[in-house]
Amino acid sequence: MHGKPGALDTASLRQARADIKSGALRGDAFRELLLSIPAPERDGWVDALLGFEEPPPDIANLPRGAVPYLPCGVDEILAMVAEVPLRPDDAFVDLGSGLGRVVMLAHLLSGARAQGVELQEPLVHRARARCAELALPGVSFVHANAADIELDGSVFFLYAPFNGEMLSAVLRRLEDVARRRPIVICTVDLELHGVPWLRERKTEKVSLTLYDSCVRGVPLR
Repeated sequence: MHGKPGALDTASLRQARADIKSGALRGDAFRELLLSIPAPERDGWVDALLGFEEPPPDIANLPRGAVPYLPCGVDEILAMVAEVPLRPDDAFVDLGSGLGRVVMLAHLLSGARAQGVELQEPLVHRARARCAELALPGVSFVHANAADIELDGSVFFLYAPFNGEMLSAVLRRLEDVARRRPIVICTVDLELHGVPWLRERKTEKVSLTLYDSCVRGVPLR
């Protein structure tokens, strides 16, 4: 039993981390644990749980359109998993995954196979190390520019990771996926207006928007 831990409850953090490594803490039980943390403390508690330390500085000469690293809030991740809804048979992809907070939580909350795509190599190395420490074989990270690689998955997450032509290029990659299978695109602080093959869904979080693909000949999710 985890009780109702606070941000500085190191015993509960150790127990929760051990339960994650053993595979015992997943799904609804993990969601209930996160919701038991007071909302103002939740992001910091999760970072302590996952072993995230101060991130390395952004790499020099980020590509034009790329946005410096900034982690997504835990409440937005919880809402995304519930409202998509993310299922164990989904393939979840976070484009601009940073240290891996979204990818790891998405997997732990839903059981979905989860992958992060991140162009800053130091962030990828740290994310892989934390994933290995927590024994999460269903989570992986790719060091790449999302605009340059072929994408595949059923649910994609974007926390305003890029803009301009880089965002347009990523949307073209995502449209290629949507022509093969139905997908959901989840965005935080990013609105995708005027994309004809996407249908917008509002959520309980003002900052979170879901978009369902609507491509002729491809069934809806």
